[in-house]
Amino acid sequence: MSEAGRAFRTYEVHQRQRVGESTAKIRPAQLVSDDYLHDPYPLLAVLRENYPCYRDWLSNAYWITRYDDVTSIFVDEANFETRSKRWSYGLDGHGRDLRDDLAVWTAETDRIDAHAPAIAERVVHELVADAAADGAADLAVGFAARYPLELLGCVLDLPDGDLDRFASWYWTMQRGHHWKPQAVEAGRDAIEEMTRYVEPLLEARRTDPGDDMISAIATADLAEGPATAADVVITVLEGDHETLHGGLANMWFLLLTHPDQLEMVRDERRMVKYAYLEMLRHSTPVLTARRFARHEVERFGRLLPEGALMLCSAAAANRDPRVFDAPDRFVVGRKDLCQREARGMYRADGLPTGIAFGTGRPSRHPALPEDRPRSRYARTRDVAVLASNVLLDATTDIRLVDGAEPTLRSLSLGEMHTCWELPVEMGIAP
Repeated sequence: MSEAGRAFRTYEVHQRQRVGESTAKIRPAQLVSDDYLHDPYPLLAVLRENYPCYRDWLSNAYWITRYDDVTSIFVDEANFETRSKRWSYGLDGHGRDLRDDLAVWTAETDRIDAHAPAIAERVVHELVADAAADGAADLAVGFAARYPLELLGCVLDLPDGDLDRFASWYWTMQRGHHWKPQAVEAGRDAIEEMTRYVEPLLEARRTDPGDDMISAIATADLAEGPATAADVVITVLEGDHETLHGGLANMWFLLLTHPDQLEMVRDERRMVKYAYLEMLRHSTPVLTARRFARHEVERFGRLLPEGALMLCSAAAANRDPRVFDAPDRFVVGRKDLCQREARGMYRADGLPTGIAFGTGRPSRHPALPEDRPRSRYARTRDVAVLASNVLLDATTDIRLVDGAEPTLRSLSLGEMHTCWELPVEMGIAP
């Protein structure tokens, strides 16, 4: 079939599906409602159990909600593609994403491994000091949000005093690659400002490199030519901040609202890792990932058109009762969850694992590869567990402030679903 004929056929198939054929139990407007921003799980359960490939006419997309379906798309590069945050901004010609360059990846991981313990100690020390002075502290702001930003500043070896300004640009960039026009414009402005800021740093480290990620980018041997400040900014933009920031906040939200689970974790520290992994399954901060059909493809009983937007829901898939027992319960150390990343697919030892879109596709390499750093999934897990253990070591008790009713929420559509305020009281370890 000719290119013109294939495009025409795709258009016809796309239009032939009736608007009202799948709206008896749910309407597309509910998926962009405030109810969805607060608690998406009841609506996603309706989709998963009744419309596993839901034609959303409002968003011009298909929702995929069952575990096996979501994971099949996530790893199917032949038929579905990921489009970058840079693409969402309309900046295809602005910079290169160098995260997968081995020298850059190694520099980032080595820097994190070397400095994460000291950063965690400093962040927790200041959090505990705030609690001692004020009677309470906010884990969501002073711990879960701050720790990843301190790590990023260290990875880039930013000059003293520049982190707050850099973090403002970074946060604006990360929030702007969704659908809101004002956020997109603010994000583009932040990208330009950060690019101007990075230029002199990059040039200085080209001649006098250190062990940081900017130095690795500055000295990288790239086929397309020397690195630019735009390359640094796009590499930072494409990185994942949601899994660590949102994951820490969500894990502590779940532990504090399930005191029996928190007590078990405090008594048996190896369970901190299991609490983190169960959080990724139960309350993942990255609810959805977008995939696009590379060409016309038959899946899930439908003929999907070329370019079709697939909204793959980790939130729905991670609570699929076909896969997990009592999926709405938060159970640290549950027996039906793989306690590591499943490499190259989503099953290991016959068990599923929580889908975590932010850390990328499952690594195809061994858990401890000899010729490269461990996967981003493993690295994020390790630094989250490290910081949480430091917090537990520094305190004798952590509890919600009396009357506090923390919740999980997305600030706007497409953004991470997390706890933004988590006020706690704590006993301080001697």
